Amino acid sequence: MSFWGSKAAPPPPPPPAPPVIAATGPQIDATTIVSLLGVLALLGGAYGASIKVLPQSTTIKTRVLFIWHLFDALIHFVFEGSFLWNCFFVSYALPTSFTAQAQAKKVTLFTPPDVYWLGKQDLLYGANYGSTPFSRLWQEYAKADKRWGGTDLTVVSLELLTVFVAGPLALWICYLLSKDEKKGGLKKWFWMIVLATGEMYGGWMTFAPEWLTGSSNLDTSNWMYLYLYLLFFNGLWVVFPGWILWEAYRAISAGMSQAEMVDLVNYLGKKDD
Repeated sequence: MSFWGSKAAPPPPPPPAPPVIAATGPQIDATTIVSLLGVLALLGGAYGASIKVLPQSTTIKTRVLFIWHLFDALIHFVFEGSFLWNCFFVSYALPTSFTAQAQAKKVTLFTPPDVYWLGKQDLLYGANYGSTPFSRLWQEYAKADKRWGGTDLTVVSLELLTVFVAGPLALWICYLLSKDEKKGGLKKWFWMIVLATGEMYGGWMTFAPEWLTGSSNLDTSNWMYLYLYLLFFNGLWVVFPGWILWEAYRAISAGMSQAEMVDLVNYLGKKDD
């Protein structure tokens, strides 16, 4: 206080903290390696099952179809099933002093304003708040796409169909492929068409909302997240379903041509009579 009784000048503000520079390269750690090995283990299991279940005379095409659909089912059940588990059963209780301002700064919400996952205003759900190996797996993938660490409504809705419809359907197709290759061909292709169409539609609905809004949840800052996590792993569910649809078209076209030939022969036979 000065001689005249006025208050002392306030101290100068502290210097600003240096900006945080985001890492531009992939963050490879034990979780990264274990996650990638997990994918290879499921693929190896699908291949081993094809050796055990399918006869040695099975064509290469049928064997590839079997391996793909079993690998597809395992991914849906094991990996994406664990994603749903995190979304419904792994949560974080917000502090009582949690304010809307702090929420906006520290937590990424994947629901519209005033919309709460499972109607719980005081809980956050998702892999980001877990510590199990499967939570860490999705935390790893969330480095490339943040939505998989939380509860994005579109992603969760698609994954419910993927796990509970596409997974069992892929197993049913594997069962059909394990039967005699010369029987029930069109029936097998019909179910493969249904699944392949669903897989491609699911991929579109997963990424189209991001493309239309500037891809704010996607990290394309380094090669691993962009080319391995986003393009390669998701591209598998475009390339293989696309190939299956093409093969199904050829098989159905050939079957219809044979049926038309039989009808023509029967027609000509009746005409001669």
